[in-house]
Amino acid sequence: MKKIYLGSDHAGFELKKQLEEYFDKSGVWYEDLGAFELEPDDDYPDFAAKVASQVKKNRSMGILICGSSLGVCLTANKFKGVYAVSVHNEEEAKLSREHNDANILCLSGGQTKAKTSLGLSFNQAKKIVAVWLKTKPGRATRHQKRIRKIKKIENLNLK
Repeated sequence: MKKIYLGSDHAGFELKKQLEEYFDKSGVWYEDLGAFELEPDDDYPDFAAKVASQVKKNRSMGILICGSSLGVCLTANKFKGVYAVSVHNEEEAKLSREHNDANILCLSGGQTKAKTSLGLSFNQAKKIVAVWLKTKPGRATRHQKRIRKIKKIENLNLK
């Protein structure tokens, strides 16, 4: 399995730490790229850029966590060859790999203690991550054709 790069801001810090413990017990090969301590004034683009850069460079996979999952997803998708997705359940996780060959999974972790529906519980996150990591990109012609079109659009916009 490829190395998984992890990153989070303060809002995803607790969930990232829980995932690291889960990975340690499960034998998942990963590298934490920060935040390394809870810092309420840190900024998600810094960690998203670190993870996206390593995923691109090493053709690997990554997991990013912030308050809503949206900020890290937007930032990561600025890197050519990075296909970050924000998912909320196991089915979306599976489809993002099978249909879209997503290489960065973005999760909402910042609201876990707040009384909102944004944050994922550790149990939910663990199930989503497990499905995402075990799902292989689909070989169906229709999915491959769509992925090629996405890459063509990406290349056009870089000129």
